[in-house]
Amino acid sequence: MQYPNLDASEIFANREGQRSAMHSRYLNEQLVRVLKTIGYDVGFQRGEGQYLFDREGARYLDLLSGFGVFAIGRNHPVLRQTLKSVLDSDFPNLVQLDVSTLAGVLAERLLEHVPYLDKVFFANSGAECVEAAIKFARGATGRPGIIHCEHSFHGLTYGGLSLTGDPNFRTGFEPLLPGCSAIPFNDLEALEKALSTRKIAAFIVEPIQGKGVNMPSDEFLPGAAALCKRYGTLFVADEIQTGLGRTGRFLAVEHWNVEPDMVLLSKALSGGHVPVGAVLTRKSVFEKIFNRMDRAVVHGSTFGKNDLAMAAGIATLEVLKAEKLVEAAAKRGAELRLALNSLVPGYEMLKEVRGKGLMIGVEFGPPQSLRLKASWAMLETANKGLFCQLITVPLFKDHKILTQVAGHASHTVKLLPPLTITEDDCKWIAGSFDQVIADSHKVPGAIWSLGKTLVDNAVRKSA
Repeated sequence: MQYPNLDASEIFANREGQRSAMHSRYLNEQLVRVLKTIGYDVGFQRGEGQYLFDREGARYLDLLSGFGVFAIGRNHPVLRQTLKSVLDSDFPNLVQLDVSTLAGVLAERLLEHVPYLDKVFFANSGAECVEAAIKFARGATGRPGIIHCEHSFHGLTYGGLSLTGDPNFRTGFEPLLPGCSAIPFNDLEALEKALSTRKIAAFIVEPIQGKGVNMPSDEFLPGAAALCKRYGTLFVADEIQTGLGRTGRFLAVEHWNVEPDMVLLSKALSGGHVPVGAVLTRKSVFEKIFNRMDRAVVHGSTFGKNDLAMAAGIATLEVLKAEKLVEAAAKRGAELRLALNSLVPGYEMLKEVRGKGLMIGVEFGPPQSLRLKASWAMLETANKGLFCQLITVPLFKDHKILTQVAGHASHTVKLLPPLTITEDDCKWIAGSFDQVIADSHKVPGAIWSLGKTLVDNAVRKSA
C-alpha cells in the first residue's frame, strides 16, 4: 500500500509557515490573537534542554517549561533513546487482559522514593489523578466531602475544576461537583471546623500553590496532616507541579516532614513527550476500592499504563538520579532567589521573592511615589494584574526569557525552569529582571508605552 509522506520533520517544515492560520481556523483562534498581541508569535522551531530557538535562530531561556513538564529539559537524549527502544520493540502494549511489565517497574521505582506508600494507579494526566483521588477517597471512607484551599488549582475536568479556586476557570461551567468546599490556605482553624463534621473524605492540597507560588506556613502542612488523622480524613498532596525535584526535594512535602495518604504526580514524570500521571496511595485505601475480583477494573484509564508513558517515567527518574537534578534544583534555586532578593531594596514596586528550589514567585505591588502611583492605578483600573505583563513581555522581547504571570489578576511572575539550568542561566535571569524592573520604574518610558497599549486592548475587550 502506498502512503503519503509521513515524515513528521518534513510535515513540520512544509506547514510551519501556516501554523497560526491553521490554529485560527481549526483550533483556538483566541490564543493566536493573544500571542500576536503580546509579540510571542515568534514560531519556535526547536527545543534543547532549557532553551528554545525561534524561526530566526534566536535562543530563549525557557522559564515556563511547559507548565513544569520539562523538568529534565527538552528532548533529553536518554529519554529519546528510551522511547525509540519501545518503538523498535514488539511489546504487547495495552493488552488490557494482561498486566504491564513496564508499569510494574515504574511503580516499583516511584515507591522507592515514597516508601510509606504502597500502591500506584496510573493515569494520563494530572487532572485524571485528581479525579481518581476524589473517587478513591470517597470509596475508601464512605464520606462525600472534599476540602481544598482557596486559590488552588487542581485541573479543569469537572472534578478537578470543583477543587480549583479561581473563578476565572469556574465561571460558566457551574454547577460543579457537589460536596466540594474551600478553606483559606494556611488556616488550620478553618480546616478543623470543616473536618470536625466527620463528613470529609479528603483534604487535597498543593504543598506550594502554583497559582501565585503561595507558600505554606511551617505549621500548616504538619498541622493539616495531624487534623486529617484525628478526624479520619485522607490527606492528599497534589504534587503534580511541585513533585519530582521541582522544589529541591523529590516531593515538596518532604520540606515539612509530612507523609500523605495519597500523592499525585504527573507533568515532569512524562519527560515532556508522553502524557502520564500517577496516584501513589496507601494499601489500606487501594484495597477498599479494588476489594474483590469483580471490582478489579472498577476504576481505570484505557491508555494509563501504555508502554511509551511507562518508559518515559522510568527514563525521567533515571535522569533525575544520574544527573543529580533534585540537588541541582535546590542549589540553583537558592542562588537565583538570593540574586533576585538582592534587587528588592532598590525597587519600590518589587515586593517579595519566594519559593523553594526552582519554583519561584517574584511579586510586585503598588508604589509609594506619586508619579508611579498614577501609572499603576491606570493599569489596575483597566485590568487587575496587568502590571506583570510590563515585566514578562520585555523579558521575552528584549531579553529572550519566556516566563508567565502566576495566575489570573496576579501580581506575581512565576519562574518554573527546567532543573538543568546553569549558573550562567541564573545570571542571565537576574540581570534581565534587574534591567526590566529598572525600566518599569521610569515614567514616561518605553515600558509604560507598552502599558498604554495593553490598557487600550483591555478596554476594547470589555467594551
